[in-house]
Amino acid sequence: MNLSSVNREIVACRRCPRLIEYCASIAAVKRRAWNDWEYWGKPVPSFGDPKARLLIVGLAPGAHGANRTGRMFTGDRSGEFLYRALHRAGFASQPQSNSIDDGLTLKDAWITAPCHCAPPDNKPTTEELRNCRPFLEQEFAIFTKPGKGTARVIVALGRIAFDTCLSLMKLRPSQFAFGHGVLHEKVSPKLLCSYHPSQQNTSTGKLTQEMLDDVFLLAASLISDDPH
Repeated sequence: MNLSSVNREIVACRRCPRLIEYCASIAAVKRRAWNDWEYWGKPVPSFGDPKARLLIVGLAPGAHGANRTGRMFTGDRSGEFLYRALHRAGFASQPQSNSIDDGLTLKDAWITAPCHCAPPDNKPTTEELRNCRPFLEQEFAIFTKPGKGTARVIVALGRIAFDTCLSLMKLRPSQFAFGHGVLHEKVSPKLLCSYHPSQQNTSTGKLTQEMLDDVFLLAASLISDDPH
């Protein structure tokens, strides 16, 4: 299994009727500001550098962001924060993420999520996360395979991403705390926590651009210092 095959499976997936219906309905009704867009309206594939040393795990596509554009964190406020941070840390070719054909590329970074469909209220159910888990398992197997995997650092954006990473890495949650900027460096790959750049967090000041920048600058430093 390779990353292209995983992405094809993701786009073709229909395991969660509620999410498939929701993504399609959003694509049909649209938002007035994007009325001239043809929405993607289906599961959103992962995105980035297949040889990435940084693995970024989010939550799910935004209803009018990635569900509209077809690319992770593209076309909404969350993506604006994330790609600015990635650009400043040297992982993204540009700080904007407007459309799938805007020229944005990632260097040494791969973006994925526990849920590849936009969920109502940004809240996938436990069953929906379980249905989507095999895709992330395959990506982790590729990026973290002993002796062959390229990942050196994982950034978990939010608590659900963090708990999912712990589960996939077979780590006990009770031994690993979540908090913004918290680094667990005695595991491989190193696991770095961040609040999710959701509008709920950024509009209230719980997460600022500087705070997010610091996480990815630290990730870049950790990768640079890694001897492998």
